[in-house]
Amino acid sequence: MATAMELRCWGGDWGLPSVHTESLIVLAYAKFSGAKVTIRPIDWTWKTLTATVPELICGDSVVQEPIQILNFLRKQRFNADYDLTARQGADTMAYIAMLEEKLHSALLHTFWVDAENYSNLTRPWFASRSPFPLNFFIPSYHANNALSRILLTKGDAPLHRISEVEGKIYSDGKECLNLLSYRLGTANYFFGNLPTSLDAFVFGFLAPLHKASLPSSSLQNHLRQLDNLTRFCDNILAVYFNSDHPCSPPPVQETMDANLQKLTQLVNKESNLIEKMDDNLRNSPQHKPHRSDPKPSLSSEKSSTPA
Repeated sequence: MATAMELRCWGGDWGLPSVHTESLIVLAYAKFSGAKVTIRPIDWTWKTLTATVPELICGDSVVQEPIQILNFLRKQRFNADYDLTARQGADTMAYIAMLEEKLHSALLHTFWVDAENYSNLTRPWFASRSPFPLNFFIPSYHANNALSRILLTKGDAPLHRISEVEGKIYSDGKECLNLLSYRLGTANYFFGNLPTSLDAFVFGFLAPLHKASLPSSSLQNHLRQLDNLTRFCDNILAVYFNSDHPCSPPPVQETMDANLQKLTQLVNKESNLIEKMDDNLRNSPQHKPHRSDPKPSLSSEKSSTPA
């Protein structure tokens, strides 16, 4: 029996199963690969401070970071990349690296550093999902981490102000969106008719930007001009996340009884129809039954023979 898997992540909003990019990547890949994962949001718990999300728990194994979690799922035979060629596998790694290098910093700045977006959307959302007194600390904690990461990865020493790299950040982000749009073209997914890990990463990066009601974002405006990318996000949401809480199927015995009842009704209806057709044929003058004259029996032949 397979060991149950539990995924700890930030909860959903804005029409998304999670508002957190890394959590969305894992959630999407689990759907694509058919992995059965129990979702445990960390919202309103003290794990908003102590947990590293996403975090996958499977028996005694605890796995963090999207890349590591996806590798773990592959080892459990949940592999959405099974049909990829070597070239497509290499392209997948290249595009994921591009997302991390060119788009990630722009998303961090959009949600956590931009003053208007942070004050009106990001800070209130994360504060409302954190227990007192962490609701005063968690948003600023994440905002400081985002700012430090941007300065560390995009800035050249000596650099002390984020304004010195804002232009470069958004230029790289828009370039990344353009390249993704060109690569996707008119297809539903990046490789073939089924989604892969690249689709999971792109969805995780783009969906929050697409769905969030940001007061100010040139990056979001640019994304909305790329219809195939917004359609890509909407398609994955519709196909894989449209019904996360489906009605439980009826018990097997009830299903069998219902099917048997339908079959019986169908047989009875067919029998009644055949019987009615037979009656019509019997009563129709132009369709009298053809009866051949009976052959005389041996005894009758003997009695009719003259002596």
